[in-house]
Amino acid sequence: MAKPVLHSIHVYPLKAAAGYAPHEVVVEPWGPAGDRRWVLTDDRNRIITQRAWPRMALVRVGALAGGAILVSAPGHEPLTVPVPVPGPGGTTTVEIWNDKVEGVPAGVAADAWFSGFLSIGVRLVHLDDPATRRPVDPQFARPGETVSFADGYPLLVTTLASLDALNTLIAQGDRPEEGPLPMNRFRPNIVVGGTAAWAEDGWSRIAVGEVVLRVAKMCGRCVVTTTDQTTAERGREPLRTLARHRRFGDKLVFGQNLVPESPGSVRVGDPVRILE
Repeated sequence: MAKPVLHSIHVYPLKAAAGYAPHEVVVEPWGPAGDRRWVLTDDRNRIITQRAWPRMALVRVGALAGGAILVSAPGHEPLTVPVPVPGPGGTTTVEIWNDKVEGVPAGVAADAWFSGFLSIGVRLVHLDDPATRRPVDPQFARPGETVSFADGYPLLVTTLASLDALNTLIAQGDRPEEGPLPMNRFRPNIVVGGTAAWAEDGWSRIAVGEVVLRVAKMCGRCVVTTTDQTTAERGREPLRTLARHRRFGDKLVFGQNLVPESPGSVRVGDPVRILE
């Protein structure tokens, strides 16, 4: 069998929107540089994601110099959003799952653009200080480890072999017409090739190039995985098949959540070493 290798890298500047796939990225203590530093909130300051608003999949986000982003979506003119500076009101509190995180409002132009696209009143917020704003769940982290606006952990790894195995199971199930599914349904940060199917279940620590990463926990999947990332339409897979073949306790699992132990750069083609 071929040796494990970094097949692709994925960065999602705005939580729940489309990402991009660079050849190289710096892995910071809280995740890939620029990953999930922006989030949308509703009128109660709760995050907006594809779980309730699948149309967010249609928002394309490009990274610009200095952390700014360029957003575009069908029927809407692109908008450049600079990194906001705290104004007289300072930061605003974002409610993300069980956490309350301080961020900086992006301003009325960005709010109007996203509100117009989603047809609800939303606010765009930037995470200005990922080093201090939000700790990783202490049950799975060490003191001082932090995370961005990601669901809970700095990175998510998946493998090509596991996707192939899952798609085989979908083809053998009662909704084969919904497969095969692409990897973007699972919104990983790093995708590894050259492994056996489900090999990642047994990893505790890995090294990708010069970066050492600790496996925090399996990644339980939600309805977002049933959303076509190019059309925003929903089906039943892969949750239907995961429920039959990949149920661990009350979680339907695909991929592993990671926490960096050493920062550095990773590049497509880097060797992936299984340390533990």
